[in-house]
Amino acid sequence: MSQTDLELTKAPASPAARAVDLVKTYGKGDVVVRALDGVNVEFARGRFTAVMGPSGSGKSTLMHCMAGLDTPTSGRTFVGDQEIGLLDDAGLTQMRRDRIGFVFQSFNLVPTLTASENITLPADLAGAKVDRAWFDYLVTQLGIGDRLSHRPNEMSGGQQQRTACARALISRPDLIFADEPTGNLDSTSSAEMLTFLRRSVTEHQQSIVMVTHDPRGAAYADRVVFLADGKVVGELLSPTADSVLDHMMKLGS
Repeated sequence: MSQTDLELTKAPASPAARAVDLVKTYGKGDVVVRALDGVNVEFARGRFTAVMGPSGSGKSTLMHCMAGLDTPTSGRTFVGDQEIGLLDDAGLTQMRRDRIGFVFQSFNLVPTLTASENITLPADLAGAKVDRAWFDYLVTQLGIGDRLSHRPNEMSGGQQQRTACARALISRPDLIFADEPTGNLDSTSSAEMLTFLRRSVTEHQQSIVMVTHDPRGAAYADRVVFLADGKVVGELLSPTADSVLDHMMKLGS
């Protein structure tokens, strides 16, 4: 069989995550709110995708439903080929622990644990062995090697977020969801965090979906998906800060 034939018969990789006809409503009757209104979207493997939209557009709701943190009203969500809605509580917990990493705006570190203990917490809870070489790589790349014995209240916001990022990546999950990860950081710390996420995709083929309101942050991504009123209303490939801002202004007009 020729190389061309091999390429033609090779099955395309499934997306890192996807949503099919996703609906999420809150309330009932006259006060029902459709936070997601029939969303169909795919997030490619080994790519950095930003999700943007006006306040109340459904960005965080989409991420929470696709990560199994919230239950959609209807529709289907997948991580790889695994349909989240078919998992029981134990299966859902295992999927979130083993296949998904999370980075939140509020860091969500355990205050009584050191930075090192926070980073290894997912592996410790799973009873899994920590890859020390990978641990060392992460803390070196993130510049927190001298903060490993410190607790969160002894670290700056940027150091806490870098610790949270190392925790999200320690188990080499299939997918990272980041919800406004630079929202509580100054411009220097934001740039450091985004540069690391970009490098994680480029050098380690990590799949990242980041909710953000910042056009400069979105410019680090390979693709930007835009939401408005709970619907996908557009996308940009190879975005720049100016092209993202222009698109956002059109959405707001």
